[in-house]
Amino acid sequence: MGLPGPCIEAGSRREDRVTSVDMYGPANTALHELQNSTYVRFSLLAVSSIFFLVDPFAAIGSFLAITAGASPERRKRMAFKASLTCFIVLTSFAIGGQFIFSLFGIKLPAFEIAGGLILLLIGIDMLEAKRSPTQESSDETIEGAAKEDAGVVPLGIPMLAGPGAISSVMVLVGEAPNKWQMFAIIGSIAITATASYGVLNGADKLRRVLGETGIRILVRIMGLLLVALAMQFFVNGLTDLGVIARQ
Repeated sequence: MGLPGPCIEAGSRREDRVTSVDMYGPANTALHELQNSTYVRFSLLAVSSIFFLVDPFAAIGSFLAITAGASPERRKRMAFKASLTCFIVLTSFAIGGQFIFSLFGIKLPAFEIAGGLILLLIGIDMLEAKRSPTQESSDETIEGAAKEDAGVVPLGIPMLAGPGAISSVMVLVGEAPNKWQMFAIIGSIAITATASYGVLNGADKLRRVLGETGIRILVRIMGLLLVALAMQFFVNGLTDLGVIARQ
């Protein structure tokens, strides 16, 4: 007499699964499950926030100015060094983020608010299609042009791995209690560094294909998304402090 209960429950679960597939279709059901996956959402947040803050497209002008007159091989080498430096710096802050928090007694809400303000300033500058002074200054560009090899400084840091990107990584680390989330952050840094190398290495071609107008449009779109992300960081910080009621 005790067997029908589990059988009925198992049958009910199968019916629910079949109904879900019938309703959405196999492809839509898989997409629906992906959209509800915490791992996918966190990974997309990590990739988008880090890539928008590194913003290799906005660095094309400075890269071409610094590498003016350089041979293709030297330009390629400098692009690789800049991307590798970006990866090493951001990964170091990702791995040591929790230690830095505990060392200075910084709480995550405070860093979320501070990081949100930095992101907001950078995003506003990007909406005006200009490079934020927090990422680079004209003096750094001039100094880089005078260097024999500017791949590490100023190209790698602070032009790619600047205060905004570091702040974003630190905030993500503070929200990543699980190992898989840390892997997602480091993977996002690797994707961003690889993409940065591709953009900088093909800076001449991209500038010819997109033109100044196309690059400015891309920067403005990323700036708009970055402002929204900055406000979300800011709201998260205020919510964690209890200033705003949790929804």
